[in-house]
Amino acid sequence: MRIGICGGTFDPFHRGHLEPVLAARDVMQWDRVFYIPAHQQPFKQDQVGTSGYHRFAMTVLATETRDEMYVSPRELDRGDVSYTVDTLEQLRAEHPDATIDWIIGDDNLPQLDKWKSLPRIFELANFAVLTRTGASAAGLVPAAHRHRVAAPRTRGRSGAIVFADNATVPISSTEVRRRVRAGEPIDAFVDPRVRRYIEHNRLYQGEHL
Repeated sequence: MRIGICGGTFDPFHRGHLEPVLAARDVMQWDRVFYIPAHQQPFKQDQVGTSGYHRFAMTVLATETRDEMYVSPRELDRGDVSYTVDTLEQLRAEHPDATIDWIIGDDNLPQLDKWKSLPRIFELANFAVLTRTGASAAGLVPAAHRHRVAAPRTRGRSGAIVFADNATVPISSTEVRRRVRAGEPIDAFVDPRVRRYIEHNRLYQGEHL
């Protein structure tokens, strides 16, 4: 089995969280994709966002028609800072023989060495890199890890950095929140069910940007 794991705040979940993953799925041959909303991301500890309950619900709504996609509350249930290595320890225990790919954007590559327990992460999973910049990102891989770059078809269960070919979606959660606060339409950026959820719960109306 091949599993893709996509973590993030998803505040809110939008097309940029879904369409690049769908585009990469055929190349990476993922049998399942897990979205895991973070309780608190390590590099965003000074940001106060929407409750985990709302972020989880929006992620479920945006993916519920896709049988191969699952949403896991494990980081929300665990609480505290959501470290990738802790989540991967759980997933590897549950799927000992699977190829596990932790999905990141290419903008994460320059700070890869800042991730907690990076050597252990490579023992547990691969990194599947999605294009966000629209340019070749191979040069963004820290020099110490360039030997890990592999093609999708040659990667093993763990230890590789793989670039997945995908179209970029020029939208961010920050922009969606700004548009909501400004009273501008967001239909082009989020699933209709997510838009209704935001409206029903009056999310992003106040200070949160």
